Amino acid sequence: MTLFPDMCRAYLDESIIGRARRSGKVQIECVDIRDYTEDKHRRVDDTPYGGGMGMIMQAQPVYDCYMDICKKAQSPVHLIYLTPQGKTLTQQRVRELSKMDNIALLCGHYEGIDERVIEELQPEEISVGDYVLTGGELPALIVADAVSRMLPGVLSDEECFTEESHYSSLLEYPQYTRPFEWRGREVPEVLITGHHENVRRWRRQQSLIRTARRRPDMLEKAQLSQKDISFLSEWRGK
Repeated sequence: MTLFPDMCRAYLDESIIGRARRSGKVQIECVDIRDYTEDKHRRVDDTPYGGGMGMIMQAQPVYDCYMDICKKAQSPVHLIYLTPQGKTLTQQRVRELSKMDNIALLCGHYEGIDERVIEELQPEEISVGDYVLTGGELPALIVADAVSRMLPGVLSDEECFTEESHYSSLLEYPQYTRPFEWRGREVPEVLITGHHENVRRWRRQQSLIRTARRRPDMLEKAQLSQKDISFLSEWRGK
C-alpha cells in the first residue's frame, strides 16, 4: 500500500524476488493508495490540525485501500505499518511472518498518517532501524524481500538462509572464492581439504568468534551446545 507503486515494482521485478514472482512462488502486488481517494485531484494528504510542517496522509484512502485488499484476498490479511515508532524487525519475526498467507504493508509518507486510521485498523508496527526515511517504501521492500526469501522454492536450497547471519542468532562465518591467494592473503587451508566435517566445525567456530567480537548481545539468544560454550571459553582465554 503505497503512493509510489512504480518505485516498488522496479525493485520487486529484479533478481531473486523477481524470478520468484514470475514463477508463482510468491505473489506481491503494489497497490496505489491514490486509487482510493475521493478527491477528484487524487489528493491523499492535507495540512495537520494544530499546525506544523508538512502534510498528513488522510484516513479515508488508507482505510478503503486496505478494505479492498481484504475483500479481494477472501481470507485474513495481516496489516503491517512501517514506522520508526514500531518494534525493530528481527529474523525471528521474519520467520513468523513467512508462515502467514496474506500480509499488507502500509507505507507512510510526508509527515505520517492520520492517527485515527491507525487506531481503527490496529496494524502491527514495524521499524527497520532507529532512523527516519522519507517514506515507508524502502522499509516495506526490506520486509517483502526478507519474508519472500524464506518461502519454499524462492531460494535454491534451504541452506541459503539457514547458514546466514541472524538466522540462528549468530553472525555468518567468513566466505572465500578464487583465487586462492590475493594480495598476499590466502584462503584458510581447511576450506580446500575436502573434509566436510572439519569445514563444518571451522565455520561454526568462526561464526561464534565473529558474533562474540561484533555482536556479543546475540550470544545471549543463541542456542549454544556444550562444545560451543567450551570453544568460546578457550578462545576468550587465549
